[in-house]
This record gives sequence, structure tokens and C-alpha cells, in this order.
Amino acid sequence: MSQFLFNIWWLSLVWALILSITSIPVSADEWLDDFAQRVKSKASKQKIPGYLFAVVEKGKPAQVVVYGKTHKSGGAIDPQTVFRLASVSKTFTSMLMAKLVENNQFNWQTPVTQLAPQFAFINAKELKLEHLIGQSSGFSPNAYDNLIEANYPVKRVLNMLASLKPLCSPGDCYTYQNTLFGVLEEHFSLHNTSYKKQLEDEVLKPLGMKNASVGSVGLQAAKSWARPHVAIAKNKWRSVNVEEDYYRYSPAAGVNASGSDMIIWLGALLGEKPNIISMQLVDEVTQPRVKTTGELHRKNWQKYLKDAHYGLGWRVYDFSGHRLNYHGGWVKGYRAAVSFAPDQDIGYVMLMNGESNLINGFTADFWHSYFDEYERKLRIANGGK
Repeated sequence: MSQFLFNIWWLSLVWALILSITSIPVSADEWLDDFAQRVKSKASKQKIPGYLFAVVEKGKPAQVVVYGKTHKSGGAIDPQTVFRLASVSKTFTSMLMAKLVENNQFNWQTPVTQLAPQFAFINAKELKLEHLIGQSSGFSPNAYDNLIEANYPVKRVLNMLASLKPLCSPGDCYTYQNTLFGVLEEHFSLHNTSYKKQLEDEVLKPLGMKNASVGSVGLQAAKSWARPHVAIAKNKWRSVNVEEDYYRYSPAAGVNASGSDMIIWLGALLGEKPNIISMQLVDEVTQPRVKTTGELHRKNWQKYLKDAHYGLGWRVYDFSGHRLNYHGGWVKGYRAAVSFAPDQDIGYVMLMNGESNLINGFTADFWHSYFDEYERKLRIANGGK
């Protein structure tokens, strides 16, 4: 498999973003070259079908590394190749809702029963929009995900969830959900619109994310899209059909995007598009809200994490003394991870068309390497070594 290195820079013309791509070495920094080689070596060893990762620094050329093919007989992955984002979709949903709150269409205190009154939740008096987006509803973690995967009708699953006895009061504990996000899909449908249209109108189109979409049709209509792959044996992968299950809960896991789209997304989160996504909104969705103690014991991450919370659609970490906002995603055949360090104005994204846990180690390794280099440069600037 071949590896292509691209340098992507930003030009502004009448508020539009133009990407230009040329083939050059990935980085002038040795640490990033070393990281790229480690990723390639491990991915090659496991015969990962393909991946893309990008590093975005505010005001600087973005750097992209791609590897592998869309599928066995397909073309090479490039920055325009579209992947499923899985639960990274929640970072888009949180920003969409933050913008709608800013426009006074919602309030973070809006009761879930007001969003979708047809579902009689047991904790209806306490359960608010902020708890839905902030993963603190109180329901048992990943409640009825098995029914999503069994293709139960959305309304039936939500009725079952509504009658489920909570583990704690909303806001008191972290309980990650996917099914509850169906409430938003149902709400928009009641008002003769859809999550897809709202996200396109408020976020994707204004940012110029031309390859991004919602749903399986959008994915498979892309000129270049990465097919899903599952492991069938050690270091052996098989291309499989795209599953519709989690697409039916689009606010939780229904967004698709290319590497070039995710570069735009990270740039916006770093302040590149303040007229569309203000830093006030970014700060709002990444404020720590509920503690996620279990994250401190994650493999590959535990030696770096000092504290962990969930905000509104983002995990918020203390990574070796540095603030890091992160979210990962996993659906059949795909893995995704997006993260950014707001104090250093840098972000990192990785997309895979294979269900490999390597992505977790790669993301932790990237930030460990970056922060080591960042601190080294600070010491040199301050007269140290």
C-alpha cells in the first residue's frame, strides 16, 4: 500500500474556503515524521485497509497523511474520500444545538418531553436537553443499543427507554447513550424538518464542508467513499455492506465526512470561522459537566490522563497537564477520532475504514508526542534544554 503526503493550506475568498493540495514531506518537525512512521508500521503489520489522519494548527498549513484503499479493488484513499464518523457525529449535534440555543429556538433547560411529547419518560420532570447532549440522562449506559443493532423501530425503542428506571437523577452521573438521541430526530420530524436539513443549513453548508452528509445515501453517493471492513481473522479484513442501524439515530451517529471536511471542522473549532462558529459556542460545548472516572483507566490513555469529564458532545481531558477535547466513534466497519487542544490551537483527526483499536493508541500517542515537543520548545525558549 502506498502512502501519500499532502500539504493543505487555506485561502479566503469572499468568505469561502479553498483547499489546495500538493505532495510534500509531512512535516518539518521530526516528531511528526516519527509519529507518521509509527502509524504506518503498525497499520501495515495489521494490514489495516486504509486510514487518513490530519494535523490542523490555527493559521498554518494543515498536514494530511493517507494510506491504503477505499476497498480491495477500489482507488487510493485521498483527502476527499468520505468515511462514516459514527459517534464523532455527536460533536456536530452539540454544535447544531448550541447554535439553535443561541438563536433562541431551544434552551439547554428545554425538557425532553417538550422536544418529543409522545414519549412519557419516567424522569420527565428532570430530563432536559443538556442531559441528552451531555450524556448525563441517568439511564443505564448504552441502553438498548442492542435493539438499534437489531433494527427495532425508533419509536418502539424510545418508548422502551422512556419506561426504563434510571440509575441516577439527570445530571448526577455519566451514562453514555445513543438511543436517547432519537428524541431529536423525532422532534425535527414533528416540525416538518429533519436533523439532516438542520445540520446542513446551520453547520455543513455554511462551513463549506462539501463532502459531508447525513445518512447512508449521502455516504454512498460520494465520488470516493471508504467501504466498511471487519476483521475475519488476525490481520485479515473483509469488506461488508453499510449498515443502516445507527443511521436511524443520525444525531448520535449519522454524519459522514472526508478528511478535507474534518480539516475545515477542526479549523472552525480553533477559531478559523468565527462568523459561523464563535469561540463562545466552542467554549460552551467543551465545558466540563459530569465526571467520567472510567476514562482514567482507558488502555493507552491511562498513563496520561489526570482528569476526565464529559461536556456537551465532547470528552474533556486533562492530558498530562494540558486541556484536550476529544471524541471517538465506532460503527460496523469504521473507526473515527477527533480532538483538539484549545490552549495550543492545534487539532488532530483520524478516520479508518476498518474496526481497529489501533486508533485509540494512535490518538494517545499523537498527543503525548505533541505535548512532549511543545514542552521541549518552551524549555528552549525559556533558556533551558
